[in-house]
Amino acid sequence: MRRAQAVGVGSWHHQLLVLLLLLLPILACDDLCDQFGLCSKSNASTCSRNPVPPWSKDILHRRCGASCPEKFFPVDQITCHMHEAGTSRRESADPPSDTRNEAGLSEDIEQEENLRVIGEVANEYIVRFREYQDALAHRRALEQAVGAEGWEWVDRNNPASAFPTDFGLLRIPDSQREPVLSRLSGASIVRDVSHQMKFTRGLASESETDTQKPTSASKLTSSKGSRKSGRETSTIGDSAGPSKTGKMDVTSDLKDRVDELYHTEKPPGRLKTGLSIEDEMPANWKLGSENISLADHSRRLLLQRSQITSMFEAERLWAKGHTGSKVKMAVFDTGVRSDHPHFRNIKERTNWTNEKDTLNDNLGHGTFVAGVISSQDPQCLGFAPDAEIYAFRVFTDAQVSYTSWFLDAFNYAIATKMNVLNLSIGGPDYLDSPFVEKVWEMTANNIIMVSAIGNDGPLYGTLNNPADQSDVIGVGGIDYSDHIASFSSRGMSTWEIPHGYGRVKPDIVAYGREVIGSKITTGCKSLSGTSVASPVVAGAVCLLASVVPEDKRWDILNPASMKQALVEGATRLVGPNMYEQGAGRLNLLKSYEILTNYSPRTSIHPKTLDLTDCPYAWPFCRQPMYAGAMPVIFNATILNGMGVVGYLESAPKWTPFGSAGHLLDIQFTYSDVIWPWTGYLGLHLRIKPEGNRHLGILEGNITFTVVSPPAKGEYESRRCECSLPLKVAVVPTPAREKRILWDQFHSVRYPPGYIPRDSLDVRNDILDWHGDHLHTNFHGMFDSLRDAGYFLESLGSPLTCFDANQYGTLLMVDLEDEYYEEEIEKLKDDVQRRGLGLIVFADWYHVDTMVKMRFFDDNTRSWWTPATGGANIPALNDLLSPFGIAFGDTILNGAFSIGGERAHYASGTDIKRFPAGGFVHRFLFQDSSGANSGITSSRTSVKAQVESAILGAVEAGRGRIAVYGDSNCLDSSHMVTNCYWLLKKLLDFTSYRIRDPILLPLTNELLVPIGSPDTLLPSRRTDVNFTTYSLVLGHRLQCGMDAPLVVQGSKGFLAQPETVMPARLGDPNVTPGSTSLPQRQPMTSSQRGPATPSLSNAGDGNFSVISSTVDGDIGSETPPIHRTPDSKNGNHVQLEGNVLNSTDSDVKTSEPHSEKTSGELSRERENYDGSILTMKAAGESNKGRMGFGIGWRRDELDSTALVVQWLVPFFLCFTGFVLIWSLWRVRQRKRRRAKKGSARSLLFL
Repeated sequence: MRRAQAVGVGSWHHQLLVLLLLLLPILACDDLCDQFGLCSKSNASTCSRNPVPPWSKDILHRRCGASCPEKFFPVDQITCHMHEAGTSRRESADPPSDTRNEAGLSEDIEQEENLRVIGEVANEYIVRFREYQDALAHRRALEQAVGAEGWEWVDRNNPASAFPTDFGLLRIPDSQREPVLSRLSGASIVRDVSHQMKFTRGLASESETDTQKPTSASKLTSSKGSRKSGRETSTIGDSAGPSKTGKMDVTSDLKDRVDELYHTEKPPGRLKTGLSIEDEMPANWKLGSENISLADHSRRLLLQRSQITSMFEAERLWAKGHTGSKVKMAVFDTGVRSDHPHFRNIKERTNWTNEKDTLNDNLGHGTFVAGVISSQDPQCLGFAPDAEIYAFRVFTDAQVSYTSWFLDAFNYAIATKMNVLNLSIGGPDYLDSPFVEKVWEMTANNIIMVSAIGNDGPLYGTLNNPADQSDVIGVGGIDYSDHIASFSSRGMSTWEIPHGYGRVKPDIVAYGREVIGSKITTGCKSLSGTSVASPVVAGAVCLLASVVPEDKRWDILNPASMKQALVEGATRLVGPNMYEQGAGRLNLLKSYEILTNYSPRTSIHPKTLDLTDCPYAWPFCRQPMYAGAMPVIFNATILNGMGVVGYLESAPKWTPFGSAGHLLDIQFTYSDVIWPWTGYLGLHLRIKPEGNRHLGILEGNITFTVVSPPAKGEYESRRCECSLPLKVAVVPTPAREKRILWDQFHSVRYPPGYIPRDSLDVRNDILDWHGDHLHTNFHGMFDSLRDAGYFLESLGSPLTCFDANQYGTLLMVDLEDEYYEEEIEKLKDDVQRRGLGLIVFADWYHVDTMVKMRFFDDNTRSWWTPATGGANIPALNDLLSPFGIAFGDTILNGAFSIGGERAHYASGTDIKRFPAGGFVHRFLFQDSSGANSGITSSRTSVKAQVESAILGAVEAGRGRIAVYGDSNCLDSSHMVTNCYWLLKKLLDFTSYRIRDPILLPLTNELLVPIGSPDTLLPSRRTDVNFTTYSLVLGHRLQCGMDAPLVVQGSKGFLAQPETVMPARLGDPNVTPGSTSLPQRQPMTSSQRGPATPSLSNAGDGNFSVISSTVDGDIGSETPPIHRTPDSKNGNHVQLEGNVLNSTDSDVKTSEPHSEKTSGELSRERENYDGSILTMKAAGESNKGRMGFGIGWRRDELDSTALVVQWLVPFFLCFTGFVLIWSLWRVRQRKRRRAKKGSARSLLFL
């Protein structure tokens, strides 16, 4: 019995020893895998959730070996195909060399220029005059006004020269530029002067599906033959660009050039037609709402259904005798051949390029577009076979065009009274004033313009101009399954950012994938792209226009009335949101019914505003409203079918339904003049303070009346009352920790200048032009944080315009602008004394790289130079200098892992300064800031490996700060892999004061600071005038309507260094209520005008609201200020004031957060919809504090705690050693007893 007991005890100790010995190498292997960014079987599920990019697999296998097999690295299909779409050409390209050309640039820059041949034409300027005159009269008047020296008038010999013009083209030598431009700007006859711009149009890809057809063209109706009538004009432009002589034929060299253009990605310029073909799409492409199968049987089905006219039932209108007759259709493209058998009514062909004797289409794009509109071939029918086609050849065979060519062609379209104009072209430059304003002028002359929205999907914020203009019908693309095509650009418009919010675009969507149209000479082919969807709608517009009797047709039809018929008749698709589909899919028959009974009226687009309707009302339906938040802004479009000019008779009125409707406060902004045909209605929605605990739905109507001048033959003004139903969801005001404020104000993007991309590895898109907004290229991050229970608000005003007591964290990502001194002081005060958390995601900044990134166009002899880097690091360093934090100018690339979570560093920067006591992560990366920076891809060149600090977190007074050197992992534009997991852990640190022991272990704590005051930091460029692009430099500090009501029109909440920081609740020396903000008292209905507070010290010393003179739509009258005694607070400030049709509200403060228990944190992070978020990090953090000091912060450790912190681990190690030694002794004793027992047995034998 005793013997058995001894053996049992020995076996238990033996098993425990073996277990401990096995556990140590496993833990060591996991640590090693984490250190080098590898995965073990223990964290395989984490790897599955966070896939690694495919190019990293070989590195992972070399480092991890058999312990990390490939099955633990599944690549997410979406990430994979986003990578394929954005980088496949880069990876397959030959390794770049460092060979320099004559200009001193590497050959890689020349290749990049070939993809993006756009810029200002050297020495050529467009001078716009204040009135129309003959070109000769303008020239003589200009000579009298500024003299005839120093400039040369460029004659433009084209059809428009027979008509008056409003601009001239001048050639000014560099030596005379400054004095001549100075004289021009002072001339009274000159409206403005701008650079001549060169555009390229890259055909992304094209494929033809030939269809057998008879030799002779068939007729749609036997009573009509093929007739070619009208004028054919070939002209020569004298603008800059490649000049050609003789008749243009498609030679083998030209075919090679065209083929190269077909396989280029989107250039950054204004004009292009991108054709996306289904053949070249990945077989399992699935992005956003796209779900396309490219199996053979599906392809046959698509081709069977691709007779585009039958998809919209155009035959039913043809049967009624409507075929587009007497509608003048202008096609701005590459021209049409005169003898093409598909067209029966080509009225005129004009050439606006500098290629001589060329009217024919040598590329096929213009022919295809015209065929979709009016082809009579039965195998590729157009919508309006009897429409009168006017072919404007505005692109050369090399797909090049110039601003002056378009301006002349537009003027000619106005002079010849075109009815409909199709532009299957577009670009991101909505600040090209001559072009944009000429489009307004055309629509004001009753030309209905239809334009492609762009082929830059599935990214958001990628609308192309002019389709993003409210007076233009912007068309997106869908497939035959009614899914948004992956290539179709998404909204919102970005003109209005940062102070406002973008408009709903596209207006409408139509089939744009595998559409059958006319080939260049004869036969049919299929193409895909929004440039195909645009002529689908243009053809439908021609057909619908012929429905209205000719005698009153153009008295009723105009750009607004036609858009009303299209958007009100559209069929809403299930799944896509409003910024993907607009009003929905084109419904030809419903639009026909609307036009047959149409009378001039005004309407709003969208016609209803249900912000609870998901997913159509995304992003508004993803986050309910609550009291104390920044205003929710919605930008609606007013369509005025009564006339080209109109105005609102009075301010819009909000009429709520039910007793709770008064909780919604609305400020309105709207067009002073509705012109041309359209205007805007901005809604700034807030919940009043008394609704801070309300949970429910608020509904009501917004009403207003539009007035337009009387039409011809009428004597009274036209009036129309409009109504917009509104519905919003409201929840109680969330806790401070849940609220995140996004800095939108300091984001600068293209246009107005060359703002470069954030990832230098992206070779097919050199510009940062997607808006950098929560709902555009950061929409994925927005959805992820909403899923985690956070509430995100956007600040479009300076950092002085928000109350830091209301927010847990200020999130600053990829910012390029400068900062006011007042912003720097206030942020320091907000963090250190008010407990605000701060998270900064920076980006690359390297002056030499920016200089090398400029590209030179040999044709235009002009340079494009970046205005800044991926982020404005010198400005960010100024902002962070009070905290001892600064970024460097090293460009880093590579993959890394923290706690099993993978991340990719794409052209990020390093941390040069960081205070002691903080936590910093360092990793080995490729240094791309050497001689080849900005030119070669980091994955195709060998660069030095450097260890750099990239992630830091530190406590700063009562607040916490986290900084990271790269924003690519949050930006959906060119994301390799997301780092939403990292952002959430940093938010736990800054908002909830939870230090994740895995992300921020004690081993990464800094005992000495990084850098010193003498550390060399990046400097600003002296050769760039950043004032042109900045909203800070050259502008006064002022809060806009997107800020709280209490500070609108003022400088905001300014820090007062001499005052005492509001203490936390529970502090014995501070009474509750001592941290109140300046309060506002509601105005009576008789009081008008906005409030402009003027406070020096509100009594509590916490904030100073400084008044400033306010221009524009914000009044400058200062409301009365009342001070009322308060027993607890000394002075209580009340401001009287109101903004148009709104009720002012009190600003509620919240106490700075303090350390909380895990139970408190779990309760605070509970969602209002009933879902409770798990708090692993909270549990781990609190567990660490209870055990061995793992969770102790540096400032919490006294001398005793320090001793305990080091003695406890030592004691544990010693105890473990004694335990192992004791087990070994027990094992040895057992063996000796066993040997003695065996010897006795032998003796007894």
